[in-house]
Amino acid sequence: MRSKPCSRCCTAKNDFLHENARFAAGVSERFMLAPSNRTISNQEVSGLISTRKKILSFCLTAAGLLALFLFAVNTGSLKVSPAELFRGLFIEYNPNVATIFDLRFPRIFIAMLGGAATAVSGVLLQAVMKNPLSDPGIIGISSGASLAAVLITAFFPSLFFFTPLFAFLGGMIAFLLVYSLSYKGGLSPLRIILVGVAVNAMFTGLMSAFNSGTGSNYSGVASIVNANITMKTWDDFHTLLIWSVIGLIASLFVTGQCNLLALEDKTARSLGVNVTRSRIVISVIAVLLAGIATAVIGPISFLGLIVPHIARLLVGSNHKVLIPYTVLLGAFTLLLADTLGRTVASPYEISASIIMSVIGGPFFIILLRRSKNGYGK
Repeated sequence: MRSKPCSRCCTAKNDFLHENARFAAGVSERFMLAPSNRTISNQEVSGLISTRKKILSFCLTAAGLLALFLFAVNTGSLKVSPAELFRGLFIEYNPNVATIFDLRFPRIFIAMLGGAATAVSGVLLQAVMKNPLSDPGIIGISSGASLAAVLITAFFPSLFFFTPLFAFLGGMIAFLLVYSLSYKGGLSPLRIILVGVAVNAMFTGLMSAFNSGTGSNYSGVASIVNANITMKTWDDFHTLLIWSVIGLIASLFVTGQCNLLALEDKTARSLGVNVTRSRIVISVIAVLLAGIATAVIGPISFLGLIVPHIARLLVGSNHKVLIPYTVLLGAFTLLLADTLGRTVASPYEISASIIMSVIGGPFFIILLRRSKNGYGK
């Protein structure tokens, strides 16, 4: 007769899983940030980042996001004070506030929400691939989603509301293509990046060719190809909001799995973790977030690479803290890039994607040089 497992044993197993997840978060942090030829001590893994520093990082980033929001609202010919803005939004009608609400608010909220979705997608992809250089833009997911969104916008405008769904499918096709072409007796981080760059170049070329071949007659196509959020409306924001909230909430439910994936696959399986299922679920969420953001704001290069690395420096690699903080930092980063693009060459504008490329290119090179002893093996 089989005896029932006692509750004490189940509790012990859960505690063991929890402790290993915490340890995995520590190992992941050092794996992402330290050179590969450096020996990691137990003291470094156990004494990561203090709770005080994490809380301070959250508070300062939230305050910075609020200040940047108020600055972005007043960037342009129309300017209102915070008191006038509050009064015009909630108490009495103000024509200047109404104009700002219709023209600037959608753009600002789309930049914040799109930045959060893209940054969290980068965190999840890095956890799945165990590759700190993974980014939805670099490995071709964003370009695949963009191509699908471009085709739907140009040829099937009646399906516009479902554009994020088709963008998700395009991103998933690109992701599977990169994964299948990179697999050769195992997954090499360097091979993933090289294949991803090739896939990204192919899809980007197809988009540019389509945009040029049609004489840029489709304004929706041009805005996706050029990652232009200038003329976005509340309808675009609502489309982004529905799908992004689903993806961001789903990402919060896989934080523990992301931590455990930092362990060796054999170790994770011995703890009862279904590694294959975890990778599939996390990958689907990551591609969903990248596809949604790309369908509305277009491909933003390096955002999913820069933000996760900065976030790890500030709050560590425990995904239960890292993902919520990445939401804040991603929103701040893309809104900052968009605001800089509006002010640097005023009255002309520079696309947020160009700003991110200028900043992200050197950052990517620094990461490659810093990790040259590990990723090329």
